[in-house]
Amino acid sequence: METILFLAPVEADGGVSKASREALTSAKALAEGLGAPLSVGLFGADAAVAAKALAACGAASFHGVSGEAFAVPRYATDATAMEALCKAAGATIVIAADDSRASRALPGVAARLGGRIDAHVTAVAVKDGAVVATRGYYRQRMQAELTRAARPWCLTVSAGCYAAWDGAPGDATVVAVDVPMTDALTRTTVKALLAPAADEQTIRPDARLLFVAGAGWTKKQADGAPHTAEAGELILGFLGRSKASLGSSKSLVDMGGEGEAVLPFLTHLHQVGQTGATPRHPKGLATCCHGEEPHVVGWRFIAERRAVNLDPSCGWAQGKADVLYVADAFAVMKKVNELLG
Repeated sequence: METILFLAPVEADGGVSKASREALTSAKALAEGLGAPLSVGLFGADAAVAAKALAACGAASFHGVSGEAFAVPRYATDATAMEALCKAAGATIVIAADDSRASRALPGVAARLGGRIDAHVTAVAVKDGAVVATRGYYRQRMQAELTRAARPWCLTVSAGCYAAWDGAPGDATVVAVDVPMTDALTRTTVKALLAPAADEQTIRPDARLLFVAGAGWTKKQADGAPHTAEAGELILGFLGRSKASLGSSKSLVDMGGEGEAVLPFLTHLHQVGQTGATPRHPKGLATCCHGEEPHVVGWRFIAERRAVNLDPSCGWAQGKADVLYVADAFAVMKKVNELLG
Protein backbone atom coordinates (compact mmCIF):
# COMPACT_ATOMS: atom_id res chain seq x y z
CA MET A 1 0.00 0.00 0.00
CA GLU A 2 1.13 3.51 -0.77
CA THR A 3 1.77 6.02 2.00
CA ILE A 4 1.19 9.65 1.01
CA LEU A 5 3.28 12.34 2.65
CA PHE A 6 2.47 16.02 2.33
CA LEU A 7 5.54 18.18 3.00
CA ALA A 8 5.52 21.89 3.83
CA PRO A 9 7.74 24.47 5.50
CA VAL A 10 6.29 26.49 8.37
CA GLU A 11 5.90 30.15 7.48
CA ALA A 12 6.99 33.04 9.71
CA ASP A 13 3.41 33.46 10.97
CA GLY A 14 3.28 29.84 12.14
CA GLY A 15 1.06 28.58 9.32
CA VAL A 16 1.66 27.18 5.86
CA SER A 17 1.45 29.05 2.58
CA LYS A 18 -1.53 29.10 0.22
CA ALA A 19 0.52 27.17 -2.34
CA SER A 20 1.21 24.49 0.27
CA ARG A 21 -2.48 24.26 1.19
CA GLU A 22 -3.23 23.75 -2.52
CA ALA A 23 -0.71 20.90 -2.57
CA LEU A 24 -2.39 19.50 0.55
CA THR A 25 -5.68 19.35 -1.35
CA SER A 26 -4.03 17.25 -4.05
CA ALA A 27 -2.36 14.97 -1.49
CA LYS A 28 -5.62 14.50 0.39
CA ALA A 29 -7.53 13.66 -2.81
CA LEU A 30 -4.84 11.17 -3.85
CA ALA A 31 -4.88 9.45 -0.46
CA GLU A 32 -8.67 9.16 -0.62
CA GLY A 33 -8.54 7.84 -4.18
CA LEU A 34 -6.05 5.15 -3.21
CA GLY A 35 -7.56 4.38 0.17
CA ALA A 36 -4.08 5.08 1.53
CA PRO A 37 -3.00 6.86 4.72
CA LEU A 38 -2.05 10.51 4.54
CA SER A 39 0.79 11.87 6.66
CA VAL A 40 1.76 15.50 7.09
CA GLY A 41 5.43 16.48 7.43
CA LEU A 42 6.26 19.99 8.62
CA PHE A 43 9.58 21.70 9.22
CA GLY A 44 10.33 25.12 10.64
CA ALA A 45 10.69 27.01 13.88
CA ASP A 46 7.72 25.21 15.50
CA ALA A 47 5.99 22.46 13.57
CA ALA A 48 3.37 21.96 16.29
CA VAL A 49 1.81 25.37 15.68
CA ALA A 50 1.35 24.72 11.97
CA ALA A 51 -0.01 21.23 12.67
CA LYS A 52 -2.88 22.73 14.68
CA ALA A 53 -3.90 24.78 11.64
CA LEU A 54 -4.05 21.56 9.57
CA ALA A 55 -5.57 19.34 12.24
CA ALA A 56 -8.82 18.74 10.36
CA CYS A 57 -7.21 17.70 7.07
CA GLY A 58 -7.77 14.00 7.77
CA ALA A 59 -4.12 13.04 8.16
CA ALA A 60 -3.40 9.78 9.96
CA SER A 61 -0.22 11.23 11.44
CA PHE A 62 1.76 14.44 11.78
CA HIS A 63 5.55 14.54 11.83
CA GLY A 64 7.60 17.63 12.55
CA VAL A 65 11.16 18.91 12.50
CA SER A 66 11.40 22.00 14.69
CA GLY A 67 14.15 24.49 15.42
CA GLU A 68 15.30 27.95 14.46
CA ALA A 69 17.83 26.45 12.03
CA PHE A 70 14.91 25.13 9.96
CA ALA A 71 12.99 28.40 9.93
CA VAL A 72 15.03 29.90 7.09
CA PRO A 73 15.30 28.67 3.49
CA ARG A 74 18.64 26.89 3.18
CA TYR A 75 19.35 23.84 1.05
CA ALA A 76 21.25 21.82 3.64
CA THR A 77 18.72 22.16 6.46
CA ASP A 78 15.68 21.95 4.18
CA ALA A 79 16.90 18.81 2.40
CA THR A 80 17.94 17.11 5.65
CA ALA A 81 14.60 17.90 7.30
CA MET A 82 12.65 16.65 4.27
CA GLU A 83 14.69 13.45 4.11
CA ALA A 84 14.14 12.76 7.82
CA LEU A 85 10.39 13.35 7.47
CA CYS A 86 10.14 11.02 4.47
CA LYS A 87 11.90 8.27 6.39
CA ALA A 88 9.85 8.82 9.56
CA ALA A 89 6.55 8.62 7.66
CA GLY A 90 7.64 5.68 5.50
CA ALA A 91 6.46 7.69 2.51
CA THR A 92 6.15 6.20 -0.95
CA ILE A 93 4.51 9.27 -2.55
CA VAL A 94 5.69 12.72 -1.45
CA ILE A 95 3.75 15.84 -2.44
CA ALA A 96 4.84 19.44 -1.86
CA ALA A 97 4.09 22.85 -3.30
CA ASP A 98 6.13 23.92 -6.31
CA ASP A 99 7.70 26.75 -4.31
CA SER A 100 11.33 27.81 -4.09
CA ARG A 101 12.20 25.66 -1.07
CA ALA A 102 10.76 22.38 -2.34
CA SER A 103 11.93 23.00 -5.90
CA ARG A 104 15.47 23.51 -4.67
CA ALA A 105 15.73 20.74 -2.06
CA LEU A 106 13.31 17.96 -2.99
CA PRO A 107 15.26 16.71 -6.04
CA GLY A 108 18.22 16.10 -3.78
CA VAL A 109 16.01 14.31 -1.27
CA ALA A 110 14.64 12.02 -3.98
CA ALA A 111 18.20 11.19 -5.06
CA ARG A 112 19.31 10.46 -1.48
CA LEU A 113 16.38 8.08 -1.00
CA GLY A 114 16.82 6.36 -4.35
CA GLY A 115 13.50 7.68 -5.66
CA ARG A 116 12.33 9.90 -8.50
CA ILE A 117 10.97 13.42 -8.76
CA ASP A 118 8.66 15.21 -11.17
CA ALA A 119 8.25 18.96 -10.78
CA HIS A 120 5.61 21.46 -11.97
CA VAL A 121 2.84 18.87 -11.78
CA THR A 122 -0.64 20.19 -12.56
CA ALA A 123 -2.71 17.19 -11.46
CA VAL A 124 -2.30 13.98 -9.47
CA ALA A 125 -4.92 11.25 -9.84
CA VAL A 126 -5.59 7.53 -9.58
CA LYS A 127 -6.23 5.70 -12.86
CA ASP A 128 -6.74 1.95 -12.98
CA GLY A 129 -5.29 1.71 -9.51
CA ALA A 130 -2.08 3.55 -10.42
CA VAL A 131 -0.89 7.01 -9.43
CA VAL A 132 -0.75 9.29 -12.48
CA ALA A 133 0.76 12.77 -12.49
CA THR A 134 0.08 15.31 -15.22
CA ARG A 135 2.48 18.05 -16.24
CA GLY A 136 3.11 20.26 -19.23
CA TYR A 137 6.11 20.44 -21.54
CA TYR A 138 7.24 22.93 -24.17
CA ARG A 139 5.64 25.91 -22.43
CA GLN A 140 2.47 23.92 -21.75
CA ARG A 141 1.94 23.09 -25.43
CA MET A 142 2.00 19.38 -24.62
CA GLN A 143 0.50 17.60 -21.63
CA ALA A 144 1.94 14.31 -20.43
CA GLU A 145 0.64 11.74 -17.96
CA LEU A 146 3.40 10.12 -15.95
CA THR A 147 3.68 6.99 -13.83
CA ARG A 148 6.75 5.85 -11.95
CA ALA A 149 7.73 2.52 -10.46
CA ALA A 150 10.51 3.94 -8.28
CA ARG A 151 9.66 4.91 -4.71
CA PRO A 152 9.58 7.34 -3.11
CA TRP A 153 8.08 9.34 -5.94
CA CYS A 154 8.32 13.03 -5.13
CA LEU A 155 5.99 15.54 -6.79
CA THR A 156 5.81 19.33 -6.63
CA VAL A 157 2.38 20.73 -7.51
CA SER A 158 2.15 24.03 -9.40
CA ALA A 159 0.22 26.85 -7.76
CA GLY A 160 -3.31 27.50 -8.93
CA CYS A 161 -4.11 23.91 -9.93
CA TYR A 162 -6.11 23.02 -6.81
CA ALA A 163 -8.27 24.95 -4.39
CA ALA A 164 -6.41 25.69 -1.18
CA TRP A 165 -7.44 23.42 1.70
CA ASP A 166 -9.35 25.51 4.22
CA GLY A 167 -10.35 23.62 7.33
CA ALA A 168 -10.86 24.55 10.94
CA PRO A 169 -7.90 24.51 13.33
CA GLY A 170 -7.78 21.99 16.13
CA ASP A 171 -5.51 19.81 18.18
CA ALA A 172 -2.92 17.64 16.48
CA THR A 173 -0.38 15.26 17.96
CA VAL A 174 2.97 15.78 16.27
CA VAL A 175 5.64 13.11 16.26
CA ALA A 176 8.89 15.02 16.73
CA VAL A 177 11.57 13.94 14.26
CA ASP A 178 15.08 14.55 15.50
CA VAL A 179 17.66 15.93 13.10
CA PRO A 180 21.14 16.16 14.68
CA MET A 181 22.67 19.53 13.93
CA THR A 182 26.17 19.71 12.48
CA ASP A 183 28.36 22.58 11.33
CA ALA A 184 27.94 21.38 7.75
CA LEU A 185 24.18 21.98 7.89
CA THR A 186 24.52 25.61 8.94
CA ARG A 187 27.74 26.66 7.23
CA THR A 188 25.61 28.68 4.81
CA THR A 189 24.49 31.77 6.68
CA VAL A 190 21.19 33.36 5.78
CA LYS A 191 21.74 37.10 6.11
CA ALA A 192 18.29 38.32 5.12
CA LEU A 193 15.08 37.38 3.34
CA LEU A 194 13.99 39.80 0.65
CA ALA A 195 10.41 39.93 -0.56
CA PRO A 196 8.40 42.44 -2.59
CA ALA A 197 6.81 45.21 -0.56
CA ALA A 198 3.07 44.88 -0.01
CA ASP A 199 2.40 47.69 -2.49
CA GLU A 200 4.95 46.55 -5.10
CA GLN A 201 3.41 45.50 -8.39
CA THR A 202 4.22 41.90 -9.28
CA ILE A 203 2.65 38.83 -10.85
CA ARG A 204 0.74 37.78 -7.75
CA PRO A 205 -0.93 34.36 -7.96
CA ASP A 206 -3.51 35.29 -5.30
CA ALA A 207 -5.07 38.06 -7.42
CA ARG A 208 -8.34 37.46 -9.25
CA LEU A 209 -7.31 39.46 -12.31
CA LEU A 210 -4.09 39.63 -14.33
CA PHE A 211 -3.58 43.00 -16.04
CA VAL A 212 -1.03 42.83 -18.87
CA ALA A 213 0.51 45.93 -20.42
CA GLY A 214 1.87 45.87 -23.96
CA ALA A 215 4.25 48.03 -25.97
CA GLY A 216 1.44 50.19 -27.31
CA TRP A 217 1.31 52.10 -24.02
CA THR A 218 4.63 53.82 -24.78
CA LYS A 219 4.17 54.42 -28.51
CA LYS A 220 3.06 57.63 -30.17
CA GLN A 221 -0.60 58.37 -29.70
CA ALA A 222 -3.13 60.18 -31.88
CA ASP A 223 -1.45 63.55 -31.29
CA GLY A 224 1.88 62.20 -32.57
CA ALA A 225 3.56 62.08 -29.14
CA PRO A 226 4.02 59.30 -26.58
CA HIS A 227 2.33 59.70 -23.20
CA THR A 228 4.38 57.34 -21.08
CA ALA A 229 3.90 59.19 -17.79
CA GLU A 230 0.14 59.23 -18.25
CA ALA A 231 0.21 55.53 -19.17
CA GLY A 232 2.01 54.74 -15.92
CA GLU A 233 -0.50 56.74 -13.89
CA LEU A 234 -3.45 55.00 -15.54
CA ILE A 235 -2.00 51.52 -15.05
CA LEU A 236 -0.92 52.04 -11.44
CA GLY A 237 -4.22 53.75 -10.69
CA PHE A 238 -6.13 50.75 -11.96
CA LEU A 239 -3.91 48.28 -10.09
CA GLY A 240 -4.37 50.19 -6.86
CA ARG A 241 -8.14 50.25 -7.21
CA SER A 242 -8.65 46.70 -8.51
CA LYS A 243 -5.86 44.88 -6.62
CA ALA A 244 -5.03 43.17 -9.90
CA SER A 245 -1.77 41.39 -10.64
CA LEU A 246 0.60 43.01 -13.15
CA GLY A 247 2.15 41.37 -16.19
CA SER A 248 3.87 42.62 -19.33
CA SER A 249 4.61 41.65 -22.89
CA LYS A 250 8.24 40.99 -23.77
CA SER A 251 8.28 43.77 -26.34
CA LEU A 252 7.42 46.37 -23.69
CA VAL A 253 10.15 45.48 -21.21
CA ASP A 254 12.68 44.99 -24.02
CA MET A 255 12.32 48.66 -24.93
CA GLY A 256 14.40 49.64 -21.92
CA GLY A 257 17.41 47.95 -23.42
CA GLU A 258 16.85 49.75 -26.70
CA GLY A 259 16.86 53.22 -25.17
CA GLU A 260 13.16 53.82 -25.73
CA ALA A 261 10.61 55.18 -23.29
CA VAL A 262 9.60 52.58 -20.70
CA LEU A 263 7.30 52.13 -17.74
CA PRO A 264 9.84 52.05 -14.87
CA PHE A 265 7.84 49.68 -12.68
CA LEU A 266 7.97 46.90 -15.29
CA THR A 267 10.89 44.47 -15.60
CA HIS A 268 11.54 41.13 -17.26
CA LEU A 269 10.15 39.51 -14.11
CA HIS A 270 6.71 40.66 -15.28
CA GLN A 271 6.92 38.94 -18.68
CA VAL A 272 4.05 36.67 -19.60
CA GLY A 273 4.50 34.22 -22.44
CA GLN A 274 7.04 31.90 -23.98
CA THR A 275 9.98 33.74 -22.38
CA GLY A 276 8.19 34.53 -19.13
CA ALA A 277 5.51 33.31 -16.78
CA THR A 278 2.42 31.18 -17.34
CA PRO A 279 0.03 32.56 -14.69
CA ARG A 280 -3.18 30.88 -13.56
CA HIS A 281 -5.47 33.79 -12.72
CA PRO A 282 -9.24 33.37 -13.17
CA LYS A 283 -9.37 36.44 -15.45
CA GLY A 284 -6.93 38.35 -17.64
CA LEU A 285 -7.05 41.74 -19.36
CA ALA A 286 -4.49 42.47 -22.10
CA THR A 287 -3.96 46.10 -23.07
CA CYS A 288 -1.95 47.50 -25.97
CA CYS A 289 -0.42 44.17 -26.92
CA HIS A 290 -1.12 42.51 -30.23
CA GLY A 291 -1.75 38.95 -29.07
CA GLU A 292 1.00 37.13 -30.94
CA GLU A 293 1.43 33.44 -30.22
CA PRO A 294 4.71 33.67 -28.20
CA HIS A 295 2.89 35.94 -25.75
CA VAL A 296 -0.52 34.24 -25.76
CA VAL A 297 1.01 30.85 -24.91
CA GLY A 298 1.49 32.29 -21.42
CA TRP A 299 -2.29 32.74 -21.15
CA ARG A 300 -3.11 29.05 -21.48
CA PHE A 301 -4.40 28.78 -17.92
CA ILE A 302 -6.25 32.12 -17.76
CA ALA A 303 -9.90 31.10 -17.59
CA GLU A 304 -11.42 34.29 -19.04
CA ARG A 305 -9.42 36.42 -21.48
CA ARG A 306 -10.26 39.98 -22.50
CA ALA A 307 -8.18 42.40 -24.56
CA VAL A 308 -8.20 46.09 -25.49
CA ASN A 309 -6.63 46.96 -28.84
CA LEU A 310 -7.28 49.49 -31.60
CA ASP A 311 -6.61 46.89 -34.29
CA PRO A 312 -9.72 44.77 -35.03
CA SER A 313 -7.56 42.19 -36.80
CA CYS A 314 -4.95 41.79 -34.06
CA GLY A 315 -3.96 38.38 -32.75
CA TRP A 316 -6.55 38.51 -29.98
CA ALA A 317 -9.26 38.65 -32.66
CA GLN A 318 -8.18 35.26 -33.99
CA GLY A 319 -10.00 33.32 -31.29
CA LYS A 320 -7.37 34.02 -28.63
CA ALA A 321 -9.58 36.28 -26.48
CA ASP A 322 -13.08 35.70 -25.18
CA VAL A 323 -13.82 39.41 -25.63
CA LEU A 324 -11.91 41.99 -27.70
CA TYR A 325 -12.65 45.67 -27.12
CA VAL A 326 -11.62 47.60 -30.23
CA ALA A 327 -10.88 50.84 -28.43
CA ASP A 328 -8.19 53.21 -27.21
CA ALA A 329 -6.70 51.78 -24.01
CA PHE A 330 -6.04 55.27 -22.64
CA ALA A 331 -9.72 56.18 -22.95
CA VAL A 332 -10.87 52.82 -21.63
CA MET A 333 -8.66 52.87 -18.55
CA LYS A 334 -9.53 56.48 -17.77
CA LYS A 335 -13.21 55.54 -17.72
CA VAL A 336 -12.59 52.35 -15.73
CA ASN A 337 -10.58 54.22 -13.10
CA GLU A 338 -13.31 56.83 -12.91
CA LEU A 339 -15.94 54.13 -12.33
CA LEU A 340 -13.80 52.40 -9.72
CA GLY A 341 -13.41 55.69 -7.88
